[in-house]
Amino acid sequence: MRIPTAFILFLASWWLPASTSMDPSILIQRSVEANQRDWAAAPQFDYCAKKKVDSGTRTYEELMIEGSRYEHLVAVNDRPLSPDKQADEAKDLQKVVSQRKRESPDERRRRIAAYEGGRKRDHLLMEELAKAFRFTLAGEDELDGRSVYVLNAVPKKGYKPPNRDAAVLTGMNGTLWIDQQTYQWVKVEAHVVHPVSIGGFAARVEPGTEFKLEKIPVAPGVWQPKRFSMKAKAKVLFLFSHRQQEDDTFFNYVPASQPVTCGSAPQSTATGDASK
Repeated sequence: MRIPTAFILFLASWWLPASTSMDPSILIQRSVEANQRDWAAAPQFDYCAKKKVDSGTRTYEELMIEGSRYEHLVAVNDRPLSPDKQADEAKDLQKVVSQRKRESPDERRRRIAAYEGGRKRDHLLMEELAKAFRFTLAGEDELDGRSVYVLNAVPKKGYKPPNRDAAVLTGMNGTLWIDQQTYQWVKVEAHVVHPVSIGGFAARVEPGTEFKLEKIPVAPGVWQPKRFSMKAKAKVLFLFSHRQQEDDTFFNYVPASQPVTCGSAPQSTATGDASK
């Protein structure tokens, strides 16, 4: 019995590893689409955020209240607040709720516009990653129990950053770990490899600047940040050194209509198969 050549080619293409035929540009396009959906869904969730500060850590309930976020402090250095401090924070929270409910339509619009403006500025850098870099498929791996594509990124010639924040991307190299099933960004790393002068400012971003983002599934089809860390090294007036660090962990995502509880350490928030 002679098996048709077309059928053989079909089977061969089906059994070939995805990395042999997957176009990096397609991977990036699909991952950007997934990232955009996640960004749009973010206001639908409350969650916990542990933020490093000079004196240690502070843990907040990140609450959506009448259209914008409010940080409700619940722990310092992984220890619950004293009863007096808890009472003070509860009063502040109630005050904010009352104020927002009494706002005029114009006051409400301005507050929400300011919140959305901040969200867009934060999201822009993630969006620009796809535009600023040329990506190559380095291979496949496993990360946090998920099969991922690994992509390397180098600056794309001719890229024009839309603002001074995105300008730093012109001097960075990066790596993306993209989930093979959902095309979500499981992890992103980028680091400055050569100095970048900020146009119109007497400042220069130096090697040693880097940022990392990790994401996790929190609901069916929705992923949100698990950790964001950033180290910034710059020279102001090209002479004085300036350093800045940020390291935030996010956990216990719940729909904004449900109460959120923050423990002393991040916990898994995904239940079942949240990738579908």
